[in-house]
Amino acid sequence: MRKLIFLSFTILIFSVGIAQTENLPKTSAGFPINYKEDSVGNYILPDLLTLSNGQPVKDASTWNRTRKPELLKMITENEYGKVPDAPQPLRYAVFDKGTPAFNGKAIRKQVTVYLTDTSKNKMDLLFYVPPAANQFYPLLLIVNFAANNQVVDDPGVKVGSIWTREGTKVKADQPSRFGKIDVESFMKAGIAVATVYYGDIEPDFKDGIKYGIRKAFMKPGQSDIEPNEWGAISAWSWGLSRALDYFQKDISIDHNRIALQGTSRLGKTVLWTGVRDPRFKLVIASCSGEGGAAISRRDYGENIKHITDTSRYYYQFAPAYHSFASHINDLPFDAHALVALMAPRAILLQTGDTDYWSDPKGEWLSAMAAAPVFQLLGKSVPTTTQWPAAGDTTQLFNTLGYYMHKGGHGTIPADWPLFIEYMKKFL
Repeated sequence: MRKLIFLSFTILIFSVGIAQTENLPKTSAGFPINYKEDSVGNYILPDLLTLSNGQPVKDASTWNRTRKPELLKMITENEYGKVPDAPQPLRYAVFDKGTPAFNGKAIRKQVTVYLTDTSKNKMDLLFYVPPAANQFYPLLLIVNFAANNQVVDDPGVKVGSIWTREGTKVKADQPSRFGKIDVESFMKAGIAVATVYYGDIEPDFKDGIKYGIRKAFMKPGQSDIEPNEWGAISAWSWGLSRALDYFQKDISIDHNRIALQGTSRLGKTVLWTGVRDPRFKLVIASCSGEGGAAISRRDYGENIKHITDTSRYYYQFAPAYHSFASHINDLPFDAHALVALMAPRAILLQTGDTDYWSDPKGEWLSAMAAAPVFQLLGKSVPTTTQWPAAGDTTQLFNTLGYYMHKGGHGTIPADWPLFIEYMKKFL
């Protein structure tokens, strides 16, 4: 009887999975979308522990001195693009120096950071620290799809502006469809929390470059970026580094314990930021998918053809990335390299079991392939090769962590207490 019950349950789950994938789009940008495991194709991942000259990487010194710079250069020039140096000096204006908020459970601060030597390119940072005096705290910086005032329940926050899908900048005086930050839970944990609206750095649409930070760095007469120059993801990433520049000046923040979190394309952004800016100690990349932590050579859900098509998100990457769309096996790296380059610092890959588009299993396989690098550097990795079920936290609390909630794309309220516990252990 037990066997029959188990078999019936398995058939039910399998049938539900088929029904869920059957209702998903079949094409994107004119290219078919695969949701079947038996159709992902065969691939061989580039070996992370073999140098470009064919020599093996046997110790941490060779990894740090030679292999890590090789991979970083490959990813920079072929996927995300090179970024300019930071402006010198960094200019900022603190317009909220510390106001009690949430019934005295937090101290609110607000700062405008100027990204160039003019006032045109700027971003507003909102952050909260626990109220205890004469202490400094670890901090989580969340890069958000909504303006600062839309992601917290705090009437004292400056009302910002957001970009519409049509490319118009409007006042952010209406509720957002995105979730809000539970500030008080961070305060209880002794962790400061900050947010920034990614559109302050550069708008997220095809012609956003005309209004964003990349335009400010174009050479005279330059009308477009070069094949290995920054796409929008690198622009947002560069802006997050400028936020860190400020936080390293704030006396309430522990400068050596700053983490990042972002979701979807902003999950890609924080993963890339953690790789290119080692000052960030920890990254939580939520549902970063294709172009993030999911294996690109694995044809499941969104693939490189879909994401880099000029009708979709070509502008988010270095133009060179699009050139690999029709021959992905020629790409000299894959997502496992991106994950591995976070080592020895902590990285948590968070996914959802019905987020088929972002390929949660592809992110798990990426973690598995990156694990030898973390082990080489003496850091903890998942203890099984078996893909964890939704809600299974057994592989979460490693330096290289993985967690899949039950549900789809993005974060859910139940994820955040786990994120906090992960930061308490590794930040």
